[in-house]
Amino acid sequence: MRATTIHAPYDMRVEDVPEPVVQLPTDAVVRVLRACICGSDLWAYRGTAARQPGQRIGHEFLGVVEETGGEVTGFRRGDLVVAPFMWSDGVCDYCREGLTTSCEHGGFWGAVGHDGGQGEAVRVPFADGTLVQLPKEAASDDRLLTALLTLSDVLGTGHHAALGAGARPGATVAVVGDGAVGLCAVLAAKRLGAERIIALGRHEVRTDIARRFGATDVVAERGEAAVAAVRELTRGQGAHCVVEAVGTEQSMRTAVEVTRDGGAIGFVGVPHGSGTGLDLGVMFDRNIALRGGVAPVRTYIPDLLPDVLDGTIDPSPVFDMTVGIEGVPDGYKAMDERTALKVLVTNG
Repeated sequence: MRATTIHAPYDMRVEDVPEPVVQLPTDAVVRVLRACICGSDLWAYRGTAARQPGQRIGHEFLGVVEETGGEVTGFRRGDLVVAPFMWSDGVCDYCREGLTTSCEHGGFWGAVGHDGGQGEAVRVPFADGTLVQLPKEAASDDRLLTALLTLSDVLGTGHHAALGAGARPGATVAVVGDGAVGLCAVLAAKRLGAERIIALGRHEVRTDIARRFGATDVVAERGEAAVAAVRELTRGQGAHCVVEAVGTEQSMRTAVEVTRDGGAIGFVGVPHGSGTGLDLGVMFDRNIALRGGVAPVRTYIPDLLPDVLDGTIDPSPVFDMTVGIEGVPDGYKAMDERTALKVLVTNG
């Protein structure tokens, strides 16, 4: 089959690799219909995150079950399923507590020796604990299928950020970062009832999506100017709830400075290439809480799925470029150059 591999910074290839097969009785093989490129994949693409030459990549996909191991009870051949960005057994202490990303037997797609989502098929460990079934009829609805793909990562991660920030009815939420996760955090904050949502971003195409998703205000400034603008919009107090969806020292500093005393920051931007941007003395003095981290999206999918199915929320606009599997390297280039927000990968 064809799959995306990474060989060096900026060297992405689509190559022939062995077809996945069931290796353990808890496995399933899923034929991928839709996958995508994540902003976090760019750290490997740029060489910030180390990868072995020829390693597989991609962690967001949905598709059709092709084969199951003898101990898989929840799925059978032909089922349409979505996979969260990490596999998990569903039964360990962490999984039972909802923290599936800390599963004692879990792992990440594209890890050495494992399939990545940006390919034609994937071997799924612990299929019963990992996969979530989707209505079969969704396979014939292209827009819905695209929206459902966001359940594998960006929608659940945006939801995790909004929850960490404490988004709730009547609250003011500020979102630092206009990437796909930040935009999904806007959508999640709106779904959770936030009264006012301030999106911080400089790219008009993206902030237009933020408004479509529920943002009431847009702040295009950066740094201290952004802080001043948010303060002006909030009577000098700042936002009750702040999402940090970038992962740089500057973005975290901005998040702290726009948070209202007694507020909370939900952080989901993967930290990269910098310090934290945190001054614990400031956070202590102002009673600012910090929550977040790797989003346990497998836990969130059952809650978010009905709203995607009935159209209450539609995250599909975060995809603004579509490629086939052979076009994945071009998709990376487009996202790296910021000519694409998020690239959808189709396999038939």
